[in-house]
Amino acid sequence: MNPNESSRPARIEGLIAENQSLRQQLEKAQAEIERLRKELEEALRGLKRQAAPFSRRKPKRNPKRPGRKGGANYGKPVSRPIPDRVDEEIPVPLPEQCQCGGLAIYDETQPQYQEDIVRKTIVRRFDVEIGHCAGCGRRVQGRHRLQTSDALGAAQVQLGPEAVSLAAHLNKEMGLSHQRAARVLELGYGLPVSRSGVCRALLRLGKKAEPTYQQLRILVQNSWVNWIDETGWRVAASLHWLWVAMSAQVTVYDILPGRGFDQAASILGQDYPGWLIHDGWAPYYRFPKAFHQSCLSHVMSRCQHLIETVSPAAARFPSHLLGLFRKGLALRDRQACQQITSHGLAIATGRLEASLDRLLSKTYRSGANRRLAKHLCHERPWLFTFLHCPGIDATNNAAERALRPAVIARKTWGGNRTRAGARAQKILLSVLRTCQQQGKDSFKRLVGLLRCATPRVLDIVPSGRSP
Repeated sequence: MNPNESSRPARIEGLIAENQSLRQQLEKAQAEIERLRKELEEALRGLKRQAAPFSRRKPKRNPKRPGRKGGANYGKPVSRPIPDRVDEEIPVPLPEQCQCGGLAIYDETQPQYQEDIVRKTIVRRFDVEIGHCAGCGRRVQGRHRLQTSDALGAAQVQLGPEAVSLAAHLNKEMGLSHQRAARVLELGYGLPVSRSGVCRALLRLGKKAEPTYQQLRILVQNSWVNWIDETGWRVAASLHWLWVAMSAQVTVYDILPGRGFDQAASILGQDYPGWLIHDGWAPYYRFPKAFHQSCLSHVMSRCQHLIETVSPAAARFPSHLLGLFRKGLALRDRQACQQITSHGLAIATGRLEASLDRLLSKTYRSGANRRLAKHLCHERPWLFTFLHCPGIDATNNAAERALRPAVIARKTWGGNRTRAGARAQKILLSVLRTCQQQGKDSFKRLVGLLRCATPRVLDIVPSGRSP
C-alpha cells in the first residue's frame, strides 16, 4: 500500500480542522469589524454634538423623575428672602365687590415684594477744566473720581465703567461674543454700542488689570499645591494652547503657542518645588523638584471605557483596576472623616499598591490592556500620592472646571483674533476667576479699577504661600 494514500485521510482531517478554525476566526473578525464600524459611526455622530442637551451615551432605561421628591423627602423649602430695602411702595386697595357680587369686607394687609431691573442708561457730562502750570508751563487738566479716562476730542464719548465691567463678565466669564455682549447692553439697558467698541473697551480694561495679573503669576509660582491643565485655543486663526494653573487661592490663565515643558515652566518656573496635580501629560514630569498626583479620574474613565468596549475576558484587568482605585478613594473619605488612623491608612495604602503591582506585573494578550498597563507602570509612583499626603486632591477636576467656561467660549466664537486680544483674554479670565474663587465682588473691583487714574493691584492678591 502506498504510504501517501494511508496518510491522505489524516491530511484531509487536518485541512478540515484548519478550515473550521479559519472560519471561526473569520466570524470573530467580521463581528469585531461590525462592532468597530458601529463605534466609528457613533463617534462621527458624536463629533457633531457640540453641546448640551445631546448626550454622549445612551439614555438610562429607568431615569429618575426630574424635580424635587414628594412628601417627606421634599427637602428643605427655600424661597427668595425678603429684600433689605424697599424703593417703591404701592398700595393695592381691596375691590368693592367679590366676583360673586357680594360686598368685600377688609380683614388685613399683607406685603408682596417684586424685585426688578430698570432699563435706564445714565449719561454723564464732565466739564473738564484745562489750564497750565505757572511755573513750567505744562498743560494741567482736572479729573473727577467717576472718570475712567483723560481722553478728550475724538474720544470724548466713552463707555462707563459699569457697562465695561458687565461686558467683561458677559464675554470672558459667560462666553458671549463681543457682538452678543453689545446686544445685551442695547436690549437690556438701552445702550447702543458696536462690537468693536466693546472689544476696545476690554483691551483697555486688560491693560489696567495687568499689574494684578503679574502678581497672581508670582503667587501661583510660590504656591505649594497647584492644579494644572491645558486645552486648544485659536489666536489669529493659528493653533495655540490655553493653560491654567490653579492654587487654593488664585487662578492664572495663559495663552501660549505650544504644549510642552517650556510653556508649563514659563508659568510655574523650571524649579517649581511643590505638588502638581495633573492628567499625566508627560511634560509635567519634567519638573525635577516637583511632587505629582496623576489624576485618578482620567485613569478610571479609561478603565470604564475599556470595560464597555473589549471582550469580557479582556475586561477583567480594567475591572480589577477600577475596584482598586475606588478602594483608594474610599480610604481617602474615611481618613477625612477620621474613621481610620494614620497607621491604618499606611497599611491599607501599602496593600493597595501591592495589589496594583501584582496586576501590572502580568502579561496581557489584549493590545488595549497592554497599553493601559504600560501607562500605569509609568504613572505608578504618583497614583496614590493623595493617600501618602492627606489633603492632596486625587483628581484634576478643579483645573478642568476652571477651563470649562473657556471651552464653552471657544465653541461660541473660536478664540482671539489678535495677540492683544489674547493678552486681554488671559488677564481678565484670571482676575474674574480669582474673584469668584475668593468669593469677592468682581464687578465692583473692575469698576474701581477703571476709575483709578494710576495702575494699582487689586485686593485679590493675598500675601504668603497658600497652605
